[in-house]
Amino acid sequence: MENNVTLYLLLADLVLLLHFLFVVFVILGGLLLLKWKRLLWLHLPALAWGIYIEFSGSICPLTPLEIWFRRQAGADPYEGGFISHYLVPLVYPRGLDTSSQWLLGALLIAINLLIYGWLLLYWRKHHKS
Repeated sequence: MENNVTLYLLLADLVLLLHFLFVVFVILGGLLLLKWKRLLWLHLPALAWGIYIEFSGSICPLTPLEIWFRRQAGADPYEGGFISHYLVPLVYPRGLDTSSQWLLGALLIAINLLIYGWLLLYWRKHHKS
């Protein structure tokens, strides 16, 4: 039984870490295009998904998956070690309501417009013939 608890907690932490990395990729992944331009085809759908989640009031499927793993372990979904203590508030902020999600969606769009605008200027400047 102890092994199952440990496994479920580990899986929950891995899902949370994946979720956090995905959020960072959605927000700042455009910067990776400086090195790997082909990531555009991965970043744009991820960005569209992030914008959809924020404006629709939906939740990412990773959230219920992580909570399910924690419940299978018999743990509170937001208690535990380092990952739960430090990363959970970043992925699941307190007081997240519709207004907050609209604001986050607008910030997501603004940040990425700035990044992509800067990239276009950078590429034009450095790739003139």
